[in-house]
Amino acid sequence: MNHPIRRPAVLAAVTAVVAGLLTALPAQAKPAACPTLRTSEGWYGDNRARLQRLIDTHCAAGARTARTRPVAVFDWDNTVVKNDVGDATMYWLLRNSRIRPPENGDWAATSRHLTPRAATALTDACPAPARPARTLPTGTDTRCADEILSVYADGATTSGDPAFAGFDHRRTEPQYAWLAQLLRGWTRDQVASFARAARAENLAAPVGATRQVGTRTVTGWVRYYDQQRDLVRTLRAAGFDVWIASASPEPVVEVWAEGVGIAPSRTLGIRNTTERGRLTAHLAGCGGVRDGEDTMITYIDGKRCWINQEVFGVRGPAAERIGPAARRQVFAAGDSDTDVSFLRDATGLRLVLNRNKNELMCRAYDDADGRWIVNPMFIEPKKRKTAPYPCATTGYTGGDGTAQPVRRSDGSVVPDQTDSVYGS
Repeated sequence: MNHPIRRPAVLAAVTAVVAGLLTALPAQAKPAACPTLRTSEGWYGDNRARLQRLIDTHCAAGARTARTRPVAVFDWDNTVVKNDVGDATMYWLLRNSRIRPPENGDWAATSRHLTPRAATALTDACPAPARPARTLPTGTDTRCADEILSVYADGATTSGDPAFAGFDHRRTEPQYAWLAQLLRGWTRDQVASFARAARAENLAAPVGATRQVGTRTVTGWVRYYDQQRDLVRTLRAAGFDVWIASASPEPVVEVWAEGVGIAPSRTLGIRNTTERGRLTAHLAGCGGVRDGEDTMITYIDGKRCWINQEVFGVRGPAAERIGPAARRQVFAAGDSDTDVSFLRDATGLRLVLNRNKNELMCRAYDDADGRWIVNPMFIEPKKRKTAPYPCATTGYTGGDGTAQPVRRSDGSVVPDQTDSVYGS
């Protein structure tokens, strides 16, 4: 016997079944909120808010592949930490007698840019041991320690003669490179152990501490900036691929970068070539510069090259040029003229910690495209620079070392700028 369909009853039954199925299924997760910066102290004006907007914008873009993640690049010394970890390492090496004699007693072999007078001064101050020795006794021989430190820190001998010559001032700083070159004969692991010892010593020392190296008094402490640790953490949580690009030796920076969660694979520094597992006095090349030519390090235009090569996979001379926007970092942070090229390449925001460096502050204060933000240093910020930055005359250092006007991308000259973001 056929019965007419009772629609209300059927609809009620179907509704009940569907409701039961929905109840049985796990609730769909809501999109996670974008991570937020936790530290507010120390940020100037609306800098923190602008950084958060950048984070939110790229976090909201959703999941990315490894190749399409937004990239952030930080300088290290005086950007993520207060003071210089390369300096801290050099001071430790000298105090602990960990620098090897030059190959065949020839100081000129330690740098192709070392002047003959500097090589002679080093030979006189650090004579070859009467019998083969693993290291120079710089922990007790103050004359030798003073000469090495003078060449490294001052770029001159203790007599005042220039220590380096014949280099491109936009691609390398031979004083910085010399520290890496003096690590000749050690393995990367051994250098890392030296860096860890120097790191522990400098973090344990009170702010303002000094040490004696040879007969000189030098800075004896380093601190991580809490604000930069927080920024690195937040960028990584938001999906950014975060890198370090430093003009200190790469094995040294790798040790320090561990303190902000950056792996060695995301750390760029001055990179030695190796032989049989040990560092040589020669340096790896970038772009059109071959290994062993020793003419380009992670310094000004050299930082651009190394970032293009190692972060974005650009090979050959093209790595030395500004890449298309899609293959450049979204965010960059630095504190010095050594950082100006990779900061200019950033397509989103460029954070500058004010250390009164002429070219960098000229470009940051000029802010031609509205993407520069300036902040005082988070520890011991500099006071206001009373004189304007000489942007229109001598703010830029050319490859030949001459002082020139700072120019915008269109060739126009940046006018002198007044310091306006500084410590109290």
